[in-house]
Amino acid sequence: AGPELSALIETVVTALEAGGRLIYVGAGTSGRLGVLDASECPPTFNSDPSRVLGLIAGGDAALRTSSEGLEDDVAGAHEALHRLSVGSDDVLVGIAAGGTTPYVLGAIEEASRRGAVAAMITCAPRNPPPGCRHLIVLETGAELLAGSTRLKAGSVTKLALNTITTVAFSQLGKVRGGLMIDMRATNAKLFDRAIRILRRLFPELSRPEAARHLRDSNLDLRATIERMERSS
Repeated sequence: AGPELSALIETVVTALEAGGRLIYVGAGTSGRLGVLDASECPPTFNSDPSRVLGLIAGGDAALRTSSEGLEDDVAGAHEALHRLSVGSDDVLVGIAAGGTTPYVLGAIEEASRRGAVAAMITCAPRNPPPGCRHLIVLETGAELLAGSTRLKAGSVTKLALNTITTVAFSQLGKVRGGLMIDMRATNAKLFDRAIRILRRLFPELSRPEAARHLRDSNLDLRATIERMERSS
């Protein structure tokens, strides 16, 4: 799936650069994985929470309580896209391990009708569904527990989603040399990480000096780095 995934990432980068959004859509485990990846983008890349979104059949309640019946709710998918005003600036990625989830297929077709780029990530070889421009097939083979796609399929899907956002935001300048340079030090762990990143980029800094520079920039690591580079 390498070339197909790379092509999708380039599409996502183009959309985000133009002010569009990446929207994951799924049901059950697939939906939860999309919501998870979307929710991790703001703390990891200091991205606007509205730029990467996750939709799950059944809404937020389905994150905690299984709602299998709602994966057949095509109308619900259409309504969710309508509420978000999905359009030509956006990229929608439908996630369906088996490739047949009506909620996901309905979202893909509706997103395409609205002018968005629609893609699908699945673990079952198949032809692209109507409206799908990018088809990513992650061939994982049979599950240890037959039909339980939260196992191999879920693990591989999570890696694919992580790859999409990590590579995309890296290309958008959020990462430098494997370091998360665009972050806010909003807790003790992140403050320590920011200090270590500063000292790696500016080896002459002592820890107290790095902390002072970070505080002078309101705990914004990227702003700290840019200010120090301008003054050097």
